Amino acid sequence: MDVHPFLTGIHAPMTDEITIERLTVMGRIPVALDGRYLRIGPNPAKPDPAGYHWFIGDGMVHGIALQGGEALWYRNRWVRSEAVAAVIDQPAASGQRDGALSTVNTNVVSIAGRTFAVVEAGSYPVELSDMLDGQQYSAFGGTLENGFSGHPHFDPQLREHHAITYDATDPTTVRHVVVSDDGSVVRQEPVAVQHGPSIHDCAITARYAVILDLPVTFSQETMMAGHRFPYRWNTAHQARIGLLPRLGRGDETIWIPLAPCFIFHVANAYDLPDGRIVMDAIVYDTMFARHIKGPDGSGRGLERWTIDPEARTVERLTLDATPQEFPRMDDRRAGQPYRYAYTIGLPDTVPGWVGETYLLKHDLDTGKRSVHDFGRNRYPGEFVFVPASPTAAEDEGWLIGLVVDMTEETTDLVLLDARDFAGVPVASIRIPHRIPPGFHGNWFPA
Repeated sequence: MDVHPFLTGIHAPMTDEITIERLTVMGRIPVALDGRYLRIGPNPAKPDPAGYHWFIGDGMVHGIALQGGEALWYRNRWVRSEAVAAVIDQPAASGQRDGALSTVNTNVVSIAGRTFAVVEAGSYPVELSDMLDGQQYSAFGGTLENGFSGHPHFDPQLREHHAITYDATDPTTVRHVVVSDDGSVVRQEPVAVQHGPSIHDCAITARYAVILDLPVTFSQETMMAGHRFPYRWNTAHQARIGLLPRLGRGDETIWIPLAPCFIFHVANAYDLPDGRIVMDAIVYDTMFARHIKGPDGSGRGLERWTIDPEARTVERLTLDATPQEFPRMDDRRAGQPYRYAYTIGLPDTVPGWVGETYLLKHDLDTGKRSVHDFGRNRYPGEFVFVPASPTAAEDEGWLIGLVVDMTEETTDLVLLDARDFAGVPVASIRIPHRIPPGFHGNWFPA
């Protein structure tokens, strides 16, 4: 029997929704951390290895509330699509769906002071209550015409959210979507593409929305073979990066051809005084070219791209060739020059995005990196930077994320001092079960 790597071992799904109050804390939780850490990932309610791909599992949100130096609660809740609701015998989330695509499993973000679970390729976001039980599909008050994105980027200067969105049923169009600070969509600019590219992330600068049109595209053959994630490496698709003026028309996009490669996640991007653009990202040589159960790409190093819109060239520089993923930075620096990026180590094997025990901190000014290793059989996911105060320096604050202990089958929410990155954690909050590796999350201040 073929054992599915994303349904067994560390990835074996949870089978219940749980609420635990007053969690055990090792160390001391800073009193300034008053709010919730939320993270989402795939957790199929009725696992079926046939045609299963890690990216399409039913969404499950995990949350830990911190207040007054204590860990008040942990709870996990499925995002209640109709399919999930039927399996767990609970009411489905209310609200209007966008067609048949209702699985939401990629990110949890704050927009207009509200909490949304989001995904790419079709579904509307799902608004979540503070305790995660209240759920409603939302088209941002009817202003969102099509689906959204798993990676909206917040511009802290103009206080608006930017995303590059696509609909799995339309292979010829992607859209630059902007959501205002009041939670309504104010821009949905179509951009012409070919082959139905999978665009997981994007970037913004003060002048541009950056579009990653890379050679992972919709595959009719894969879909007909029964695979629910029908995207494969496409050698016939020209890799290119698009610079769309933030208020420009789609046909004003500056397209720059690239050698074939793929990017899931961008750390940050910003404009240079001479008109060029810097973008830092995790870059793969290929993706979904061999395996069909999860990510399979080679490469995975942190690169800096310097993009020249006049010459229409991209200069690629490898900052760190170590396999790594899930880059995060101080979100207050989004679209602006910045100094620090944080990533998780990846195993140098395929398939699999779990297997290394460390985080990396990159000082992009000096080129130095620091390592925090959690020890044998302890596997971190994405860590989020939380500033110590609204006026704190870029590296003044904490890194927060989940670490799975496969020896004990437990999970810790770990708090690191960003300035003492390799040091002993400030605090670890014990969750007495294994939380399967997920995708993305954020800190939500009270």
